[in-house]
Amino acid sequence: MRRRERTADQGFVTAESAMVLPVLVMFAMALVWGLLVVAAQIQCVDAARTGARAAAREDPTEAVVRVVRDTAPRDAEVTVAREGDRVRVVVVARPPALHGLPFEVREEAVALVEATVEATVGEEG
Repeated sequence: MRRRERTADQGFVTAESAMVLPVLVMFAMALVWGLLVVAAQIQCVDAARTGARAAAREDPTEAVVRVVRDTAPRDAEVTVAREGDRVRVVVVARPPALHGLPFEVREEAVALVEATVEATVGEEG
């Protein structure tokens, strides 16, 4: 009698595996997707901060954008603006593997413009 019970249950294990396996694959894909989004967000934070520091030193705008693009995710949009004594750098990017979805990460950094001191050389005499 035990043999008959075992053979009857073997089909259920296959059916349960067939139902659970796609769910596990989708869960793993969601985890990878989440990690890609977090990595893109961290890259945007680093890029915006780096750009704000460069802009605060009054580097040329082209140089600031170049520095930001070196750190930011590929194809990121970079905006550099000066607002009085502050500079604002905004980085907007789409995480990889999400090109079909209208999803983007955005980060901005603001820094005070550093005062430059002009050295004057006095004539001795």
